[in-house]
Amino acid sequence: MSVVRVWTPRGEVALRPSDSVVTPLGAAVRDALETGLLASRPDAQTSDRTLLRGDPVDAALLHAATHAGIDHQHLLAERPILGLVPFSSKRKLMASFHQVDSRIVAYVKGAPRRLLELSDRVDEGGDDRALDEAMRQHLLGVNADLAARGLRVLGLGAGVVAQPAEAALRGLRFLGFVGLMDPPALGVRETIARLHDAGLRTIMITGDQRLTAEAIGRELGVVETDAQVIDGRELRALSAAELADRLATAGAFSRVAPEDKLTIVHALQARGDIVAMLGDGVNDAPALKRADVGVAMGRRGTDVAKEAASMVLQDDRFETVAAAVEEGRIIYDNIRKFVFYLFSCNLAEVLVLLAAGLAGLPLPLLPLQILWLNMVTDTFPALALAMESGDADVMQRPPRDPREAILSRAFLRSILFYAVLITASTLVGFVIALDRPIAEARTMGFMTLALAQIFHLGNARSVEPVLRPSRMTANLYALGAVALTVMLQVMALSTDALAHVLGLSPLGLTDWVLVVALAAVPAAVGQGIKLARRGARG
Repeated sequence: MSVVRVWTPRGEVALRPSDSVVTPLGAAVRDALETGLLASRPDAQTSDRTLLRGDPVDAALLHAATHAGIDHQHLLAERPILGLVPFSSKRKLMASFHQVDSRIVAYVKGAPRRLLELSDRVDEGGDDRALDEAMRQHLLGVNADLAARGLRVLGLGAGVVAQPAEAALRGLRFLGFVGLMDPPALGVRETIARLHDAGLRTIMITGDQRLTAEAIGRELGVVETDAQVIDGRELRALSAAELADRLATAGAFSRVAPEDKLTIVHALQARGDIVAMLGDGVNDAPALKRADVGVAMGRRGTDVAKEAASMVLQDDRFETVAAAVEEGRIIYDNIRKFVFYLFSCNLAEVLVLLAAGLAGLPLPLLPLQILWLNMVTDTFPALALAMESGDADVMQRPPRDPREAILSRAFLRSILFYAVLITASTLVGFVIALDRPIAEARTMGFMTLALAQIFHLGNARSVEPVLRPSRMTANLYALGAVALTVMLQVMALSTDALAHVLGLSPLGLTDWVLVVALAAVPAAVGQGIKLARRGARG
């Protein structure tokens, strides 16, 4: 955050945040910066490389004053501090009281309207002019103009008071405005657009005035019309039903009090929305606690905010929120892929035995063969699904219904469909060889089932076809799992001791061609369906 404008009744000055040399300024601007600095508490050290800490506004005022040739420590030595009125959302100001000669002088910064309420005169060229209604409206117009540029505007005032107390803050001399720019971090607008594509709406909540909120909201892409900005006073006057209607299109809230944040979160949840709240201050804690997902800032967040939140953003980057959403969706999708693959494969094994029994056929699989399939053939491909990088449209899909079960009816139908296909291929391979010794027939069925499950990995990996080379090689773990599993199947058949234990017999070239062809049927059908669906979508 940086001071970029200082407006006084004697004129306006633009400051460059990157200035590294003392900027010559007029007396009125210098008085305004001194007032802003004295009414602050910047926890900072200044040197050739300025290190700023504490409140960003106070740090920005120190930075601007330093480059204007104002020595903070010298200023405090000349005007010893007598008392302080800290900023609060109710006061909308911060004031400090200093000993200046034999007088007590209050230096105040805060919301422009609040400063104008406490002032009765304006500094004009060294002379004071009464702050009448015409001048008040003129100053409010200046404030609106600065706010419309997206600047955070503070009013500045000073005056002799009877005692160093808040109650004495009356009859101030209005000195001017400072406009501070807190440009959105690089990539925030793009991240908001990305979240919008994913079906997530971003709402900005700020303590700035309405025009500032509207200007920043337009810059970020969360506000298109002024009707999408709700002011704090307007918010508190709305009924629950009226607020629910406004929330349907709201993009920003301005001049909010700490308790307003909790109201907003509660109202969004009452509409059925799932709410993630980002915050860093003590005042954000109740809303962070109430939100479905409270996200605290890891670097600048307070300990109270971190304790109230359900997760902490270690790098304070908004892009990380979008990355977390994407990663969460990928994890959920991969869990479904894992379940889909194992359920369809295991169900196929059950159906093979059940169908053969009902048809009066010999037992197509031995217990040790089933154990081998479960321990070897199914395990490695299933584990590889956990390493999928996600479908291309993972951030172009609307959020899933939180009430939707992972084993939905459509999901179960898909599992059953592919299990039946694998079962049919396996039984065909088994039945074709029934005129030979039963060990050969079981070997045909066993190898067909094993390879069908391996090929079925392609159906489980993505809702899109995986026939393109780039898609096939996107998950090297899957390729490794396929290679390892095929190698183990060949080893089971070619190693005499293992083949004897599993009850397998050697297969000829024709048998292998038939086994591979039958095993490829479920995968081919699955990829064909996905290609047809993609073609139908255009």
